[in-house]
Amino acid sequence: MAAPKQRRSTSLRDHSTESEKMEGSGGWDDPLDWFKLEEPHPVSRSVSRHANYKCLLEAEQVMVEGRGVVLVNTDEAGTLLVTNFRLIFMVVKNQSAPRQPDKTTSRRLLQVIGKDMRIVVFGFRPKTKQRRVVFDALLRCTKPSSLWDLYAFTCGPSKFRNANPKVRLLNEYFRLLGKGSMCASMDMIEHGSYTLSNELWRISTVNCNYSMCQSYPFALIVPKSISDEEVLQASTFRARCRLPVVSWCHPGTGAVLARSSQPLVGLMMNMRNNTDEKLVAALCSQLGGARGRRKLYIADARPRKNALANGAMGGGSESSSNYFQSEVVFFGIDNIHAMRESLSRLRDYLDTHGTTSSDGMSSFLRHGGWTWGGGNLSSMSASVSTLGDTGWLIHVQSVLAGSAWIAARVALESASVLVHCSDGWDRTTQLVSLANLLLDPYYRTFTGFQALVEKDWLAFGHPFADRVGMPTVSGNGNMPFELSRQSSGSFSSSTMRQSSGSFTSQTPSSSHAQNNYSPIFLQWVDCVSQLLRMYPFAFEFSSAFLVDLLDAVLSCRFGNFFCNSEKERQQVGVSEACACMWAYLTDLRSLEGRSHLHYNLFYDPHKHDGPLLPPAAALAPTLWPKFHLRWACPSEAQAGELEAQCRNMSMKFFELQKAKEVAERKAKEMAISMESLSAELSNEKQISSSAAALAKRASKENAAIKRAIQSFGCKVHFARSGDTTVDVESNTRETPQKLMYSSSRSKSDGNLRHDEKSDLSVSITVAAEDAPNNSISRLCETLCPLRTTDGGCRWPEAGCAQLGSQFVGLKANFDAFDRLSIYDGYFETE
Repeated sequence: MAAPKQRRSTSLRDHSTESEKMEGSGGWDDPLDWFKLEEPHPVSRSVSRHANYKCLLEAEQVMVEGRGVVLVNTDEAGTLLVTNFRLIFMVVKNQSAPRQPDKTTSRRLLQVIGKDMRIVVFGFRPKTKQRRVVFDALLRCTKPSSLWDLYAFTCGPSKFRNANPKVRLLNEYFRLLGKGSMCASMDMIEHGSYTLSNELWRISTVNCNYSMCQSYPFALIVPKSISDEEVLQASTFRARCRLPVVSWCHPGTGAVLARSSQPLVGLMMNMRNNTDEKLVAALCSQLGGARGRRKLYIADARPRKNALANGAMGGGSESSSNYFQSEVVFFGIDNIHAMRESLSRLRDYLDTHGTTSSDGMSSFLRHGGWTWGGGNLSSMSASVSTLGDTGWLIHVQSVLAGSAWIAARVALESASVLVHCSDGWDRTTQLVSLANLLLDPYYRTFTGFQALVEKDWLAFGHPFADRVGMPTVSGNGNMPFELSRQSSGSFSSSTMRQSSGSFTSQTPSSSHAQNNYSPIFLQWVDCVSQLLRMYPFAFEFSSAFLVDLLDAVLSCRFGNFFCNSEKERQQVGVSEACACMWAYLTDLRSLEGRSHLHYNLFYDPHKHDGPLLPPAAALAPTLWPKFHLRWACPSEAQAGELEAQCRNMSMKFFELQKAKEVAERKAKEMAISMESLSAELSNEKQISSSAAALAKRASKENAAIKRAIQSFGCKVHFARSGDTTVDVESNTRETPQKLMYSSSRSKSDGNLRHDEKSDLSVSITVAAEDAPNNSISRLCETLCPLRTTDGGCRWPEAGCAQLGSQFVGLKANFDAFDRLSIYDGYFETE
């Protein structure tokens, strides 16, 4: 059996085979995490070793350690740890053989009923006090006397720090008003400068200090035509002052989804409030006055008889005759108590008919035969029909159908819809938030889903503490008359929430006596999973994300869902003192990127970029395998195995894609290197070609010089030093003279250059030891036989001869001369 990640515990039942039974307070109590680990060696009894457990989280402490405990569900023995955060069952590794069920009358059992649909039973050895010690420790954890005893406050924010939720709420309001470019800040909140508006709606600060309504957020979107004074007047006509406010507005048509609590119309249903009617009418205003007013639907989530019964306590429902161009529709969704009982029946059904059960035996072998009645068809049908008797899927279908109807009215008719139930924080929140999810594709992304939950569930005061069973805070002071915090048809006038002042911890007995536990948020997430099944391409997140979201909400590890309202969380300082669940989930996804199991592999934002309007035939819900069946039917819970295989393929594809990117990057680097080497090679070739051309030209130059010198009747001697000695033989009386020759070549920027059109320059230096300074003509004629009698020169295109005190320099165009022969008649004497 694979170890689950988390376990949640609610009701504690202490059983023994001697029919001794002790039951903790029923309902949805505060949960504990539970998971199983393999223990390589038996753990010492010493509590001092508790700190050595590697599985413990930050600030997690072991309260009780039980050795030799048997997990009856899997019939495995090990060590049970009760920490201030969860249950940890450490299985002894390499057990020799499967244990035989212990049917002795001395066996002592402890049953833990979880909010995540699991029922766990532990067996303790007789004549020990381990069972009682573990039970007392669990009771202290599930019923803490103070909110600050919860693990989230002990651990602190750690690395999952929480941004101020007020800032996030304002940013969502800005987006709804078409001011998405604006960014909210704490300075804006402190100075009250967040009152932005568009043509129809504005953000009001009338509830900035929660004086008007304790369970509403500090900022509200109301019609622009309604003043804050009128808002205050309208709030007195609604239960708990939860007046009609905008939850979502259509950016094109101006239609809105609004929410409120029931109107206080009285026993005779004849009480009216002009300001309330004016406010509701303003929800139907048409932009620019075109086509007059739009239609208004007032969606009452309750059955009609429940709404009428509320009139006995001053509540009730609207009359369409009092609200212009309106229609009242009742959805018939049951109250929180029906939902709690339905979930309990569903949990028992899964434990009874699943492949694993809390009695440690396969359900197929219980009751002396097969659960299917040994092949009896009637017994088989009766077992299947038990699921329908739980009523869970019927309730889910009712919420889905109501939300789809609301979304269709807004999308197809451009009508505005006002939704309420009794108090407007349970069924109203389910319907409004689910309709928002259907209408707005933004809410189907990770960031949008977070904004949706924080806006419609947290900011608008869904009582998470009451519904989940956590300790909360209560206040004292004066406030207008309110109906009690209940969603049922009956009300207790003696139970009223007071306005803020000093607050104290609520005792477990007073909290649980109201029996207000109910899986309202779990049911809503179940509805989201049904939509995800119907529209697999429309959601960025996966079903696994929804499961982890629920586990995180129930774990008490994060403070986001503590208390009953935004005001209470602000009083306690939850955002500063506790870790943030959203930061934790984001960190999980960041480790693996798009391959993380929270991402929906099939998400295509372009396929469903508008509203989702499921037809009635598609609203047939089924059990949510990943959540409902993960403990009772582990194999069947992997119905998404195809998705898992696709995810594995996606991960392999992602790895191959990364390898491809690395290879492409290396190939690009090699290509750049090759281009660089090719450029260097090309440059070297140019230099080599230039050098070869210069060498060829130098060879031609040397040949021309040699021929020219020889034409003077001189002998040329080349030395290794590079100098050339010219011996001049003449019939004159003077001593033979030596000429030194040198040639120069131009250089530019260190590179040799060759210009075929440029002249070659040669200097011949005559060293005459006794040459007179005034014998220029004679010396020139002696050295240059090409000199004509008239002082000219037979050399083609030659320059004039130069004479210094110790040398004679001759410049000539050797290219021109090279084209002639030394035996040419051009050089004949005159």
